Amino acid sequence: METVGIRELKAHLSRHLRRVRAGSRILVTERGRVIASIESAEPSDGLDWARALVRDGRAQWSDGKPEGCPRPVSITGGRTVSAAVLEDRR
Repeated sequence: METVGIRELKAHLSRHLRRVRAGSRILVTERGRVIASIESAEPSDGLDWARALVRDGRAQWSDGKPEGCPRPVSITGGRTVSAAVLEDRR
C-alpha cells in the first residue's frame, strides 16, 4: 500500500487517481500520520484478490489477456486429473 503526503497528493492528483483507478489503495498522511485512504469506488468484479497480489508485488500483470501454455502438456500413462476428481467425488 502506498502512502502519500497531502502536498504530494495535491501536486500530482491525476497521477495518484490513475493508480487508484488501476486498483491501488493510497493512504494519505499528514505529518507522517495516516488520516485517510483513497480506493476505487467501482463495484467489485470478484478479482480483488488478484489485484491485491499485483498491488503487493506478489504477482505481475501486463494488462493483457492470458495466452495460456505455448505447448500443451502431454499426459503419458496413469490416470488423468479428471478421473481422479470423479473417483474422489464417489
